[in-house]
Amino acid sequence: MHTRKEAAETFRQLAEGVGRSSQPNFFASLVEQLARLLAVDHALIAVVTDANIAETLAVWSSNGLQANITYPLAGTPCETVVGHEPCLYACDVQSCFPEDDLLRQLGADSYMGLPLFGPDGAAIGLLAVLSNRPMAFDGLENEVLRIAAAQAGAELGRRQAENALRKSEAAAKESERRLNTLLDHLPGMAYRCLNDHDWTMLLVSQGAEALTGYRPEELENSRVTTFASLVHADDQARLAQEVAAAIRQRRPYRVTFRIRHRDGSERWMWEQGQAVFSDQGEVLCLEGFITDVTDQQEAQRVQQAVVQVASTVTSRVGDDYFQQLIATLTTLLEADAGFIALLDQPVPPAPQGHSHPNNLLPATTGHTVSLVVAGQTRKNHTFLLRGTPVERVVLEQESVVKQGQRFSLPGATLNAQAWIGRRLDNAQGEAIGVMMVFYQTPLTTNAFATSVLQILSTGAAAELERRRDHRHMHQLAYTDSTTGLPNRVQFMDLLRDIGERAEQQASPLALLLLDLRRFKEVNDLHGHQVGDQLLATVAARLRHLDIANLHCARLSGDEFALLLPRVERAALDELVKQLCSLVRRPIRLEHRVFNLDVSIGFARYPGDVANTSELFNAASIALHHAKKRETNISPYTQAMRHTLERRQWMTERLHMAILEQRLELYFQPQVDLDTKALTGAEALCRWHDPEWGWVSPGEFIPLAEERGLIRLLGDWVLEEAARQLSAWQAAGTPLPGRLSINISAQQFADPRLTTHIAALTSSVSPSAIAIELTESDFMRDPDQAVIITQAMRQAGYALFIDDFGTGYSSLSYLRRFAADALKIDISFVREMLDNHHDRAIVQTIIAMANTLDMKTLAEGVESAAQAALLAEMGCNQAQGYFFGKPLPADRFAHTWLSR
Repeated sequence: MHTRKEAAETFRQLAEGVGRSSQPNFFASLVEQLARLLAVDHALIAVVTDANIAETLAVWSSNGLQANITYPLAGTPCETVVGHEPCLYACDVQSCFPEDDLLRQLGADSYMGLPLFGPDGAAIGLLAVLSNRPMAFDGLENEVLRIAAAQAGAELGRRQAENALRKSEAAAKESERRLNTLLDHLPGMAYRCLNDHDWTMLLVSQGAEALTGYRPEELENSRVTTFASLVHADDQARLAQEVAAAIRQRRPYRVTFRIRHRDGSERWMWEQGQAVFSDQGEVLCLEGFITDVTDQQEAQRVQQAVVQVASTVTSRVGDDYFQQLIATLTTLLEADAGFIALLDQPVPPAPQGHSHPNNLLPATTGHTVSLVVAGQTRKNHTFLLRGTPVERVVLEQESVVKQGQRFSLPGATLNAQAWIGRRLDNAQGEAIGVMMVFYQTPLTTNAFATSVLQILSTGAAAELERRRDHRHMHQLAYTDSTTGLPNRVQFMDLLRDIGERAEQQASPLALLLLDLRRFKEVNDLHGHQVGDQLLATVAARLRHLDIANLHCARLSGDEFALLLPRVERAALDELVKQLCSLVRRPIRLEHRVFNLDVSIGFARYPGDVANTSELFNAASIALHHAKKRETNISPYTQAMRHTLERRQWMTERLHMAILEQRLELYFQPQVDLDTKALTGAEALCRWHDPEWGWVSPGEFIPLAEERGLIRLLGDWVLEEAARQLSAWQAAGTPLPGRLSINISAQQFADPRLTTHIAALTSSVSPSAIAIELTESDFMRDPDQAVIITQAMRQAGYALFIDDFGTGYSSLSYLRRFAADALKIDISFVREMLDNHHDRAIVQTIIAMANTLDMKTLAEGVESAAQAALLAEMGCNQAQGYFFGKPLPADRFAHTWLSR
């Protein structure tokens, strides 16, 4: 265990490193650092696939890095971690997961795991540290692990975003490959057609008219004539055979043939193309180019021009790519100006056969990323789309105006009378930009220019999409996608920077942490989509707070942070009231109205902490206390830290007390209300600490449940209870009836509980033991409870439902639980003499038990009047101070078993 000073320094170092590590060996360094700082034997970081498989990114074991492994999560402690809460198995973890081969190979005795979340809050992996001996972490070491998990999640999310970007770049390279394939063909008519008898054209370029005399729209879908009918009769069979052979061999086809021009002349064509196949191997269409080789000189010029521009496409990146592309295009196409513009948001394609409603686009503005006028690069500008040639290009995909109404270019005095534009689409077919060239005088021909733009649009669109994806990746890394607020990574950087300035200027700085209360219920009942809408609404309210220098962020789930420089305590108290009122304002979503509540914890520098690096930890402690207070608001105090430290110290001392068997069982008698004879006893755990004295079970048992020690404690109780029963039996003073032993909800969650109890209590018969579980614990997973209780009943154990009447069990489940007795909660017994409501409840429970053929046992009986009334009502058994207090084993035997 580290000293607090060492742990605080570790926390500071890790917190400063959040979002900065991006080296290839980041995960390896992190697991090594965790293993050394936390003094554990093993540490690993893994990404989780959709198949519930963990693939490690780094493994530290045996004082060194180990080869990465892949293992299924089922039946491992890691499975309980992924996408959920941190999970600690403080010792004997192999017995909890006997099928986990990795635990056995490592020789691990304890395990601590934390889930890794991506920037969007989705579970993507896990971080785990393991030790070959029991382990217990203090609060600061737990915080170190939480920060390390946040680091690992952020880095893993960043790498996944980079992988997505690389895939996008690979798609761009594939598009570029297609571009190069097209560049190998002589320009002319680009086409896409069906592989049918008529070569039905689906799409042809503007070069069609120059080649055939028919306009593209006349050839498309064979509106005026079929392309096959234009082919010379002597060449039709050979052309069909060449194309069919190429399709069978999955290679491009190159053919020369004659066509009949619309004007009656005969021209020679050279065609190169290839089939486009579906994933099932079916031919979807044919794509290619047809060039008029009758005029070799013109064809050669076009080919050289395309190659010249293509060299710009493949040799530049980023902004320089766009500048060089437009500069080369305007020169080559003898245009007066040109630009590439990015739309403010992608425009999805209109439904087939339809247009966008009223020709209105989702995008409203464009922004030039490269602008060339009269051969000179100009400053980029943002402009409205409505009524511009750009809008027409987006709507039509390609637009050519040889002479139209003059258009003033954004950021330039040039008035264009003619233009050619090509829409730039992303991989999903959404319009993300345009590429256009402009002329001050009317155009006489456009086939050459449109062919060039059409070819180069693929490369330009891919680069534009890569640029947009890069910006999006950056946004994902530092912005919460649901609310638009800064995420934890960005906020921790901000806290560090502002904190340093506050210390330098000796100015106050306050940090508030907000947690939406019971927000998980909203997600569970209404779905995450509604939950996200609520989070976005709360974020919008926080963002619009009229407070100078306020910084807001969403840290995770339903937790928000507010950072306020130079704020005084009085103003801070007022802000807290304002925040409570703000969050509690009803939120209407569709036909539902939601009323949220909030817990707020806050801390101030320098009033509460000595330096700003402690602010986050202090505010987190305050928020933890706020969640437990009725007011839901808690400023940080040193007493809170002392309480947290005491709980940590108590956890460690309790852990050692269990391991060293320094606990003790007390036994409280259970008697028959009619005969007053002893019918059994309840085993109660007691702890006397050498320094603290007697520690209340009401304090250390909930702590054991919270800190992952309850399974270890429960196992000790079961073993010790069985040992004591055997000792009484051997001494000739056996316990009549059964010994009741309480188990926790965490123990009850084990589907192999019956086998586990049998192994721990093998020295006594199952008929000597009654297992007690509270009603509310039964109802956490009632279907599994039915299976477990029936298995235990078949094994011979009795089952008591403890604290009955305080939970919400249904009669249908109660009937199926196979319980032997209902224990009437002490809260009803205590007041039943004076409170007719409590008396009616007790009577109802007894009647219900009789109907279900169960016994009843009343807890907390402290007077003869209570005992008499319970007997009169038909209650079978009771326990309480009236009959006897809990006693150590020897005194209990002397008092009750020696009669």
